Amino acid sequence: MTDDLSRPLGRSRKKLAFTGMKFDFRNLPFGRIMAGAGLLVIGALVGRILLFNDPDGGRPNVTVPISSIEDSNPVAQTVAQPEPVLPEMSNQIMAPVETPPLPVQDNPALNSSITELATRPVNDYDVYIDLVEQTKYGDVPRISPQGVTPFKAYSRPSLTPASANGKPLIAIVVTGLGLNEATTVDAVDRLPENITLAFAPYGQSLDRMTNAARRQGHEILLEVPMEPFDYPQSDPGPQTLLTNQPARTNLDNLYWLMARFGGYIGIMNNLGARFSSSAVDFTPIMEELGTRGLAYLDDNSSNRSLSRQLADANQVPFARASLTLDANPSRAAILDKLTELETIAGQSGSAVGVVNALPVSIATITSWAAGLADRDIELVPVSALMQEN
Repeated sequence: MTDDLSRPLGRSRKKLAFTGMKFDFRNLPFGRIMAGAGLLVIGALVGRILLFNDPDGGRPNVTVPISSIEDSNPVAQTVAQPEPVLPEMSNQIMAPVETPPLPVQDNPALNSSITELATRPVNDYDVYIDLVEQTKYGDVPRISPQGVTPFKAYSRPSLTPASANGKPLIAIVVTGLGLNEATTVDAVDRLPENITLAFAPYGQSLDRMTNAARRQGHEILLEVPMEPFDYPQSDPGPQTLLTNQPARTNLDNLYWLMARFGGYIGIMNNLGARFSSSAVDFTPIMEELGTRGLAYLDDNSSNRSLSRQLADANQVPFARASLTLDANPSRAAILDKLTELETIAGQSGSAVGVVNALPVSIATITSWAAGLADRDIELVPVSALMQEN
């Protein structure tokens, strides 16, 4: 018998253990075997399609109707409604609840648009849905499809210099509200309704507090932090509008600030002497206010501010404060400033005073306002003294 050492090279054979037969694997037709297997797989797939009518080959699929996606854009849903819907309020904070007051304008067409707006839905915090735009930060103000601006919609009806027949008009703006809830509640409850309240964007429960203020008859403003000359030693807070950074960044910060709450007629500066003096940086912000129908109040803390020129160029309702009333936060000093403010109003027909939300300031303003009628002076919301460009 030939052993393994004497067998010719290349002629190795293997024994099948279960039969004892010899088999040469080199003679197998591998190409034909693979072709046959492929034909079997294809045939099985074709048979499944024919038998089960499933062109997707059994892959899972789900059909979702477009109409199942509800309220993806509440503003668009509201505009598309064919019939006006009466306002519905939820999560009531105070009673009675009334739709925010609507100003009487000289333009009959605009009056009609504002009246129509009053019949359209408001959200949980009395902000007209037609007057908000959704952003990644929340709702920000916009002009309604009917052409009504937030400034017009949320302004209180009032005498104006044109209709006062020479009677002096004074507006008082209380700033820094929303940071201390107890102080804010006290200001909302005690101050006369025609006093305007300016809210910082950083407080807790801002929607609830600003809603309560508007229901008590106060116009509200949003305080926007802007870069002072000694920034960051003086830092007005997160999302401060800064010089020498891209306009897109400042606008993004502005959207964040504007989304903190709603229902305001416009904004005012918090600090900002450097920012308001830079035309390159301030211009895009004022352009945005004009596009969105918002007003601007300058607190008159910087004589280098370009706010008046930029407001004129962008059709932004504008006013500048005449005095800060509590630089010395004592009752006697505040009363002296109020007397000075009355003198300015008597000479020029109107004046705007700005005061901080300090307990002594709120108490002094409240008692001073009670005697204005005896001095033949009218207390008005700040919107009444804003020049419309």
